[in-house]
Amino acid sequence: MPPPHRVVIVAFPGIELLDVTGPAEVFSVATRVAGTDRPGYHVQIATADGGPAVTSSGVRLMADLALDEVSGPIDTLLVSGAVEIADGGVEPVIDREVTDWLRHGASRARRVGSVCAGAHVLAAAGLLDGRPATTHWLTAARLAADHPRVRVDPDPIFIRDGQVWTCAGVTSGMDMTLAMVAEDHGQDLALATARMMVMYVKRAGGQSQFSVPLSVRSCEDDRIDELRMWIAEHLVEDLSLEALAARTHLSVRHFTRLFHQRTSTTPAAYVEAARLEAARRLLEDSHRSLPEVAAASGLGSVETLHRVFRRRLGTTPAEYRRRF
Repeated sequence: MPPPHRVVIVAFPGIELLDVTGPAEVFSVATRVAGTDRPGYHVQIATADGGPAVTSSGVRLMADLALDEVSGPIDTLLVSGAVEIADGGVEPVIDREVTDWLRHGASRARRVGSVCAGAHVLAAAGLLDGRPATTHWLTAARLAADHPRVRVDPDPIFIRDGQVWTCAGVTSGMDMTLAMVAEDHGQDLALATARMMVMYVKRAGGQSQFSVPLSVRSCEDDRIDELRMWIAEHLVEDLSLEALAARTHLSVRHFTRLFHQRTSTTPAAYVEAARLEAARRLLEDSHRSLPEVAAASGLGSVETLHRVFRRRLGTTPAEYRRRF
């Protein structure tokens, strides 16, 4: 039997504990469930100096080796994330030693991934340029602003683009790792691992189910929040700027300014993103034809469906369905 898959998880001070232990436990359980029938996983934690990393919770993680000691091929390289919370804002942490090492060390890995705000570290190393990527919804706008060459999508639980994977916040690292197990060993082992860990093998929905009620302050007369909920349920209706402004009983100019203030995006971009997410779910979970997907998601035509997928995800609807 081939040797186990080598997994290296890069850690640094301030990381979220679960960013490391979540994926490590999924790989560990998958190894135990697989038994002697299939090669499992051998997980190592690497830090810049080989010393322990103090996590955001104060728990110290002991490293197996220093980054400079990571030699030979790596099957899966994961980079954990860290944020600093101050003055009501969230600031992603970029560890320069990790970033510098990734620029050459990542090339030895068959598969590279980030957990939560670790996407900011991958982006700083240039590994996400020209790719679609996601991160925690709280820092997605910052990722897009800091790295305009990265096609940031704040909604998916995780995104795979070739051999580069990114995922949303904290527990989504476990969802992503399950998908990696499925890629390596098949859906049956991923399902058995998920059952053992009492997890969904594929979580329904995207980050919007968490970020919509949490990302902005709500009030009883919050017309923008109510409108966003309404948009999600009426994707095939007229969602033009004029129609949305009329629904909120605001002038087009006032509505546009207020919507951007509350969401950091334009109404048109938000509607397109919502329709794209609906199309993606239909491609993942149904056998509907492309014209049916285009119609049901509100994108209208197959031509528009293709254009949006190309621009936002860098792929075609057919290729997306084949992958996911």
